[in-house]
Amino acid sequence: MHMGPKGSQGSGSAPILCALDMAGMAELVDAPDSKSGFRKEVGVRFPLPAPTTSGDKMKFCSSCGGTVSYRVPKDDNRERAICDSCDLVHYRNPLVVVGCIAERDGKVLLCKRAIEPRYGYWTVPAGFMELGETVAGGAARETLEEALATVELGHLFAMVDVVDAGQVHLFYTGKLVGDYGVGEETLESALFSEDEIPWEEIAFHSGKYALEKYFQDGGRDNGVHVHELRRSTS
Repeated sequence: MHMGPKGSQGSGSAPILCALDMAGMAELVDAPDSKSGFRKEVGVRFPLPAPTTSGDKMKFCSSCGGTVSYRVPKDDNRERAICDSCDLVHYRNPLVVVGCIAERDGKVLLCKRAIEPRYGYWTVPAGFMELGETVAGGAARETLEEALATVELGHLFAMVDVVDAGQVHLFYTGKLVGDYGVGEETLESALFSEDEIPWEEIAFHSGKYALEKYFQDGGRDNGVHVHELRRSTS
């Protein structure tokens, strides 16, 4: 089933699989995963510099409007934005993006983006998690918003650390229930088999990774595939 342009109508507990690139970390230590017992290398470096994920460092305090400076607070190990007037410490933490690969009869649902970034490129239905919802609930909501599609969620199968953007992307499997369409952020939606996917037109690396792992799993629950994305420094 294929949707036309906007406006048209259309009808576990497995081990974590890691693919981590720890280049640039000063020291590597081996640590057990607390749930699965799987052992992986964890990068450790102290003290840690201020995050440089977005390029738009905070300049003013959101509480009193005073200027901020970056320094390491007492009993901390990395630089934070600290208000020069009221001493409030501002913590900036990664944002969570949630998505779902919705399948029907061996084909998966993709959306062509109607917004920047990557306008006109295809994507897995996904977006930022909202306060007050679960990870799974956010993945189902994003699929409904972007593709007007209801899904029966399966298992969490892919996690991508987008380090330089300060984001973590989580992807669920799902079964498409009923019709689908085009939401306000979508130009077109369609079902694709693996060999029909426009791989060179996929909007984001994390979505492409999730699609690749989804088809590699072949419908089996092989645990959570973990991947790390960083900008090249070469």
